[in-house]
Amino acid sequence: MIREDLRNVAIIAHVDHGKTTLVNEMLAQGGVFRENQQVEDRVMDSGDLERERGITILAKNTSAHYNGVKINIVDTPGHADFSGEVERVLKMVNGALILVDAAEGPLPQTRFVMQKALQLGLKLIIVINKVDRPDARIDEVVEEMQLLMMDLDATDEQLESPIVYCCGRQGTSSLTPDKQEPNLNPLFDTILETIPPMDMDVDGAGQLLVSCIDYNEFVGRIGIGRIERGVIRANEPVSVCNFNDPKVRTNCKIANLYQIEGLDRTPVQTAQAGDIVVFSGIDGLNIGDTICEPNAVEPVEFVKIEDPTVEMTFSVNDSPFAGREGKFVTSRQLRDRLYKELLRDVSLRVSDTDLTDSFRVCGRGEMHLSILIETMRREGYEFQVSTPKVLYKEIDGVRHEPIERFVADVPEDMTGPVFSAMGNRKGNLVQMTAIGTRMRLEFTVPSRGLFGYKSAFLTDTKGQGIMNTIFYSYEPYKGDMQRRNTGSLVAFETGEAVTYGLFNAQGRGNLFITPGTPVYQGMVVGYTNLADDINVNVCKTKHLTNTRSSSSDDALTLIPVSKMSLEECLEFIADDELLEVTPKSLRIRKRILDSELRAKARFKEKNKA
Repeated sequence: MIREDLRNVAIIAHVDHGKTTLVNEMLAQGGVFRENQQVEDRVMDSGDLERERGITILAKNTSAHYNGVKINIVDTPGHADFSGEVERVLKMVNGALILVDAAEGPLPQTRFVMQKALQLGLKLIIVINKVDRPDARIDEVVEEMQLLMMDLDATDEQLESPIVYCCGRQGTSSLTPDKQEPNLNPLFDTILETIPPMDMDVDGAGQLLVSCIDYNEFVGRIGIGRIERGVIRANEPVSVCNFNDPKVRTNCKIANLYQIEGLDRTPVQTAQAGDIVVFSGIDGLNIGDTICEPNAVEPVEFVKIEDPTVEMTFSVNDSPFAGREGKFVTSRQLRDRLYKELLRDVSLRVSDTDLTDSFRVCGRGEMHLSILIETMRREGYEFQVSTPKVLYKEIDGVRHEPIERFVADVPEDMTGPVFSAMGNRKGNLVQMTAIGTRMRLEFTVPSRGLFGYKSAFLTDTKGQGIMNTIFYSYEPYKGDMQRRNTGSLVAFETGEAVTYGLFNAQGRGNLFITPGTPVYQGMVVGYTNLADDINVNVCKTKHLTNTRSSSSDDALTLIPVSKMSLEECLEFIADDELLEVTPKSLRIRKRILDSELRAKARFKEKNKA
């Protein structure tokens, strides 16, 4: 059966190229919103963290109608750390809109998502977005996209993919770069003409591939996927199988079945091949599972998700302030929460360690893990995490490490500091391109060399630089590299920081805390430009005499401090430090809190070396 009434499309692109904004306008012009309805900007970014950071973290499904055709739209993340979300949702669609910024052109994630789409043989539509930018260079970007497709071994048919020129914020589009139509009709028409209707076996045995997992406290796990064959009905028995696992589960039943209409889920009793549906009622459901009729159990092959490249250790908080601010503090609660995250994040790995209160968590990058940490602390969890470390591989007996493709877009007169930093981090220049008054520098650099570099990069480029990274390959180990060239200012005793103690300590380095902040022995309160750590007593007060009183502290001037974000804390912590995470606070601390024991351990380590 040819499904003339349906198209399934994914929108994929690099971060900040305008995917979610364009989806907003597609929904508005696709009849999803009322004429007088007040709609938030980027309505698909429904999570608090997504709205705060302005990025898409989870892939989301929606739909619009145009000329009697239902267009299922999948909005995907653009950040490289969440590329696992992109890989799995591409199995639900048969076409993709590849957005590229009219000024920035194709960037690392553009290459990654285009490569995945080409490998799956999807029909592509190139969308040059933000054509209204004053610095737009449309012709050059079109040429860059064609060169990229040739570099990725696209077929002759894929090289002839149509190009649509859009301004997602204004809701305009056209088939030529000269003049914009006042609506997205050219884009909708191109979707219907380019992406063919699916030829589906509606009469065969029911078969549904699960590509996404959601969770609800009332109904449990919720599956999202496309029906590959036949018809799926609510309240009928089904079997669950997996292409990578021969075990088959029977005696299951879909309790509730929904189709996606705009931003809502509409209950239905049946859905047929080609439809993207949402369902609940099956316990133990996982991404990659296939729902089949009991008399025709045939698993559908699922895409191989790329392996993680970064690991951290999550453990129970054992600092002197443990249990004061968190709601969930035990190892059982921490373990349950981490393993629960595996149900919806296929690119995450969690495993137990030799210690009962510590767990190894592996992800795609620092941001991937920092989003998990931030989500957990907002839910009331209290724990501590270790320094991010890269995952090495043994290939033919040789130690290999992950290499990132690093792209920096900087003003012409600020390339020097970037070259210097990449040299220190064992980066190799791949390409240098002039774009107007700016330079685009592309390097291949070890992943560990980029830990903590974002802040330094913004400082070196005076806030005018833009950097992007994506996993490139595994290459032989590049040699030792110093993670941090500064030491820590470590609190000498437990108490409350006072002005007098902080005034004396700020002469040794830069502080993180202000007067009145509770501290404990072994807590990091700042950093020094010296290589070694320095113990400081920020709780020290003046001795009172007849001529000196505590009120004279008011005359002391403290240098203003900036509060470090979660990502900055993860970039800062050294190998012998931990980050204490609570719903209210982020505290950096030494693994060994006692200063004498810490000195002895350091002495033993030096002698061993």
